[in-house]
Amino acid sequence: MPILPPRTWLITGVSSGLGRALAEVVLAGGDRVAGTARSEADRAAFERLAPGRALGVLLDVTDEAAVRRCVGAIEAATGGIDVLVNNAGRGFVGAVEEASLAEIRAQFELNVIGAVSVMQAVLPFMRRRRAGRIVNITSVSGLVGWPSLGIYSGAKFALEGICETLAQELVDLGIKLILVEPGGLRTDFSGRSLQRAERTLPDYDSTAGACKRILAEHAGNEPGDPRKAAQAIVTAVDAERPPLRLLLGSDALRYATGKLEGLQAEIERWSWLSATTDFPAA
Repeated sequence: MPILPPRTWLITGVSSGLGRALAEVVLAGGDRVAGTARSEADRAAFERLAPGRALGVLLDVTDEAAVRRCVGAIEAATGGIDVLVNNAGRGFVGAVEEASLAEIRAQFELNVIGAVSVMQAVLPFMRRRRAGRIVNITSVSGLVGWPSLGIYSGAKFALEGICETLAQELVDLGIKLILVEPGGLRTDFSGRSLQRAERTLPDYDSTAGACKRILAEHAGNEPGDPRKAAQAIVTAVDAERPPLRLLLGSDALRYATGKLEGLQAEIERWSWLSATTDFPAA
């Protein structure tokens, strides 16, 4: 078997969590990683993981001009980005009515527009080479909604819709796209990284409030192992025909399967009405 040259990965958000676990797995496999961080301390700590192969970059993915400069510099320094992983993001907890419009805009700016900005910056280079992999870390919450996670789910649903379409647009260009949909991972997602709505409305205590309490109780005890999740992502990236969607975790499988079964049943139950809205056949 021929020895393949090391690939270059761009992974956003490598300071902690799944992004850090993925970067460590990729570096252990011999590839190069350009990883973005928000602080100089985190950037320097990342580079110490593998001097010469771990390139730390300070970047706010919501700054479009900075994203384009960053991608151009990485392309020039490495010879080309082979794999992009959009991992940078943040969770948000709060009933839909509890969330301010400023909080909602911030979620979409980071979790949707930031990810699209990075993809748009990388795609011209991948198109030129007619090769590449794009991995977007969404969530099983991008498929299934829960009380208290509506704004976060809305952002992930939006990214899923954009990427499902983008994958079809890239079909003839040698670029493959993967949506990674983890369930609960044992990271700091439900801890310091989680943003919470500033206001609370008592009327939602039995629905959104109950789900908030469940999230808090499960923090630190989630079933998913970030390192195993990272290894699964690498396996999918390496596949000749990678999946469009990759669920990670038994909980993600359970939630997604339940959603699909319920959706199918509802479609069938109301198909008699759905079919009544066409013009008569000519």
